[in-house]
Amino acid sequence: MTARSKLPGGTQPDGAASLPEPFLDWFARNGWSPRPHQLDLLRRAEAGASVLLIAPTGAGKTLAGFLPSLIDLHRRAPTKPGTRPRGVHTLYISPLKALATDIRRNLERPVAEIGLDVSLETRTGDTSQVRRQRQKLKPPDILLTTPEQVALLLAAKDARGFFSDLRCVIFDELHSLVTSKRGHLLSLGLARLRQLRPDLQTIGLSATVAEPDELRRWLVAQPADAAPMADLITVEGGAKPDITILQSEERVPWQGHGATYAMKEVYEAIRAHRTTLLFVNTRSQAERLFQELWRINDETLPIALHHGSLDVGQRRKVEAAMADNRLRAVVATSTLDLGIDWGDVDLVVHV
Repeated sequence: MTARSKLPGGTQPDGAASLPEPFLDWFARNGWSPRPHQLDLLRRAEAGASVLLIAPTGAGKTLAGFLPSLIDLHRRAPTKPGTRPRGVHTLYISPLKALATDIRRNLERPVAEIGLDVSLETRTGDTSQVRRQRQKLKPPDILLTTPEQVALLLAAKDARGFFSDLRCVIFDELHSLVTSKRGHLLSLGLARLRQLRPDLQTIGLSATVAEPDELRRWLVAQPADAAPMADLITVEGGAKPDITILQSEERVPWQGHGATYAMKEVYEAIRAHRTTLLFVNTRSQAERLFQELWRINDETLPIALHHGSLDVGQRRKVEAAMADNRLRAVVATSTLDLGIDWGDVDLVVHV
């Protein structure tokens, strides 16, 4: 959740003065300034528009997407004693369970440091039944979840009450959500949410979009009196990838190798970099290559494994270790391939 933008002489970008004092103080304490696209999205959202933000990795997309909700929750009057619990205020929808968990972890810091009375919770396939029931009885202000969980929540008999205070839906990695079969499920869910909350606002976040107008239309309702497309904010820049093809000196077996023959070269690449993500296509391939890396890991480098069949506790340990820069490499399937904020990763290997 990057907000690191410094201006000379301690000046603030245009529009920063409109931020509430606790938010301005938080930026100042960290030596940061809100970025122009973050303020632009805030201005458009406060005017009632839905927005698609396309920005490179590290440009502060996540903070931009959540800033309108955090400010609205900051300004909201407290619940009076004896009244029913409020419903969810903001729904964040991610294509990956690990991404939802990572965003919640990153969001907890500004919420705590600004001193906001805002509750954050995740709801994925890993969430226990006890916690799910508790969330229904006392919905969090911000719920971070997946398309499948949204469908289940909407099918529940108490859906109307749960979403009665919903103001905003944030879609992360929107291009991935819309262009898959899950996009059809999500479209139905979004239509139902709009029935419950006609004034619902949507925010889409993405780093790469080939046809932005398609996503802009997807984000808004389609009746004749509605805006035809969401507002578009684009941010240029981002580091250009240095792409090379590893040419192994080992002889390629005729069959059954699964890239294990190249693991010595991959291991040397891991040694030469700070943190490496090694992506493979299947869980079985992840297991094989992880075992081969450990077999030749003479320096006992901290190398971990991550895929959907692992116990949720093990996956969370790996994700936390990556977030704390305690791992040199992770062998993973697509469970870690979208949007997760691994700040120290300087090498990505695709097998």
